Amino acid sequence: MTKKIAVLAGDGIGPEIVAEAVKVLNAFKQDGLAIELEYGLIGGAAYDETGSPLPDETLQMAKHADAILLGAVGGYKWEALDISVRPEKGLLGIRSQLNLFANLRPALLYPQLADASTLKPEVVAGLDLMIVRELTGGIYFGQPRGIRTLENGEKEGYNTLVYRESEINRIGRVAFDIARKRQSRVCSVDKANVLECTELWRETMTTLSKDYADVELSHMYVDNAAMQLVRAPKQFDVMVTTNMFGDILSDCASMLTGSIGMLPSASLDENGKGMYEPIHGSAPDIAGQNIANPLATILSAAMMLRYTLDQPAFADRIEKAVSKVLDQGLRTADIFSAGMTRVTTAEMGDAVVAAL
Repeated sequence: MTKKIAVLAGDGIGPEIVAEAVKVLNAFKQDGLAIELEYGLIGGAAYDETGSPLPDETLQMAKHADAILLGAVGGYKWEALDISVRPEKGLLGIRSQLNLFANLRPALLYPQLADASTLKPEVVAGLDLMIVRELTGGIYFGQPRGIRTLENGEKEGYNTLVYRESEINRIGRVAFDIARKRQSRVCSVDKANVLECTELWRETMTTLSKDYADVELSHMYVDNAAMQLVRAPKQFDVMVTTNMFGDILSDCASMLTGSIGMLPSASLDENGKGMYEPIHGSAPDIAGQNIANPLATILSAAMMLRYTLDQPAFADRIEKAVSKVLDQGLRTADIFSAGMTRVTTAEMGDAVVAAL
């Protein structure tokens, strides 16, 4: 049966990097991969054309697709817009509407890039961790929120951090299940010494762990977790945490791998349907220059084949092709070093296709 993939390139470098992932997917069609690509608008590009960062046409396309491949949203151009129609609202909206609550962000250091990390090679060599981030709750979605004027005329901004037991249990089970397929260790990250909401998070994770006696559970405050990621990152197997903490920690972890341009991500619902995207942003400062690294997007396509489309053999081929290209010394600007061959966005995509 042909699987439908909604392709949402978005803003900034989004169209450039998504085009390279599409090259790779199309290369598999001759090998029997039955897919149909549909294209839609999201983010600033959608706002410019329709007045909404998430047009209903795009939302319906995403709902009826088997999987979604996303580029990036946002940029300086739209920063002055009201927050209700900024590009990021399109991204948050599609996550919420599709109930994509589980964000998987692997941080895997390719051995060829050990010298590209800002940390010493002996600290990061062999790094392979998974950050499981709750994606549809927490302070990014909590109500009430806003900016109000106090009686003395001073303005005050406020947001609400809120999690229900069911939300914590749901993301916890994803983390424990993934850990069972890895090293069977979960570190739950919170701020239970200060925030009551994450005190409940810790209590709920502890109770849930009784269903996973074969998985070791530990707890860590988020400030310590950030420090430990740059001190001894290989101590972690699976980290599970709230929406905001996961947002911050996964970007921190990305630099351990040499470049944020190397890290893919998956956002899944309860049935395994997912949206796949690189964890980096739209990088408007380099948009249109054909220098962005497309590997995170290409690896996101591999995750899509593995987790949603149930095509692990094709996913393996992509991951091996990326490794082969790195072995060949090909590097985009973000991971370039002396002695390597610098290539453009399009040339990197072509090289991965050739290596398949």
